[in-house]
Parts: sequence; structure tokens; C-alpha cells
Amino acid sequence: MRRSCSLRAVIFDWGGTLTPWHDVDLPEQWRVFAREVHGLPLDSPEMPEDDLRLAEDLGARILAVEEEAWSRGREHQSSASLEDILVAAGVDPAHDRHHLALAAYRGFWEPHTHTDPQVRPLWEGLRERGLKVGVLSNTIWSRDYHREIFERDGVLDLLDGDVYSSEIEHVKPHPRAFEAACAAVGVAPTEAVYVGDRLFEDVYGPQQVGMRAIWVPHSDIPSGQLVEVDVTPDARATELLDILDVVDAWIAR
Repeated sequence: MRRSCSLRAVIFDWGGTLTPWHDVDLPEQWRVFAREVHGLPLDSPEMPEDDLRLAEDLGARILAVEEEAWSRGREHQSSASLEDILVAAGVDPAHDRHHLALAAYRGFWEPHTHTDPQVRPLWEGLRERGLKVGVLSNTIWSRDYHREIFERDGVLDLLDGDVYSSEIEHVKPHPRAFEAACAAVGVAPTEAVYVGDRLFEDVYGPQQVGMRAIWVPHSDIPSGQLVEVDVTPDARATELLDILDVVDAWIAR
């Protein structure tokens, strides 16, 4: 697809792009959740075996449902939300400890959600150049949760539009996800750049709708999450602030 020379917006992936890449113990996120459901203190050396077994079984069941959801996303670009996954795993949202379990789950993830310190100066630089700033994330988390993170880290005020796969039918690299993100910031795909750390989702995907793609290859993505694709990014950025130089070169053409 032919791309316009005009540039009006830069749209970003979230995890591993706006946040530094972390290796995360994914089974542990659901052990934390499940132990809280069953009222088992995480720091207790002794726990009733029956309760512990129930918690371990619940955690394993949720993990399996989540992994299946992400697998469907890679194969069919279908989306899922946290609520979808918990219901499919048999979790009762009316359980009297459900809100405590969700809080424990968020507490587990909190250290891995912090925004890269380069994001604010980068977004300020883009705004100074008259460009809109957007976010498009493959995520099971809600819009409110992500916006709380951006507000906590002092960058929400610079965001012009954001779309999360948990609130639409598709995940990246489906074209409709990128079209929705462009619509959220009020530009055509040919007027936008997408920035991300994955070749399949963040380079192949946006290029299919006429967007430019900047690859930030600084994440150690597990092999099970990779989809092989023959694609060439329009530019690479070693650090987030390098994007300003890339954008300046494109604007100057």
C-alpha cells in the first residue's frame, strides 16, 4: 500500500515498548490471585494442604485459559479481556474475596508496569512537532487500568487517543486494530507511524494498512510468543528518544 509523505501521528505499543522489557514468572501471577481467593497468606510457611492444592489447581486453570486466549490471538487475531479469562476458568466474580484477589494480581504486576523515563520527553517532543500521540496495545487489561498507569507515571496528559484490544474484537496485527487506533487520534493510517518491539504485531501489522513502522528491538521475547514473518521495518530505534530523529528525517522530506 502506498504511503503518504504527510505525518500527523505516532502510535505506540505498550508492554515492552513504553515499558522496559521484564522477564515475568507468568504462572506466579495466577498463584498470587488464587491464593488470595482461598485466603492463603503468601508469606506463610505452613498452609493447609487441601486449600493449597485448590489454590494451585485454580491458578493452573486460569493460566491455561490465558495461554489459550493469547494463542488464539496469534493465530486468529481474536481478543480477550481479563474478565473473559476468569469466567472461562470458572472464577466467580461475586466471590467475597474476588476484589482482594484482583488487588493481589495487580500488586504482582505493579513492578513491571512502570513507564520508561524517556516516554515523557519523547511525547513532549512529538507534541512540539505538531504530532498526535496514541497507544494501541494487545492486552487483557481494561482501559481504566492502563490509564491509571499512565496517570501514575505522569504521561496521561500527553496522550491524544488510546485503544486496547480488550475493548475491541481483534488484536494486532489485524488491520481493524490499527484502523481503530488511527481513528482514535483522528488521522488516516497513511498519516501515522506505529512503534513497537515485535515484528509480527508491530511491523507487519501496521504496514498492512499503510502505516510506517518503527521497530524497537530491545525486548527478549520468548520463542513461544514469536510469529515468524518476513518483513522490514521502515526504521529502527535503539532507544525511544531515537524516534525523534527518525521522525525529523521523515518530516524534512
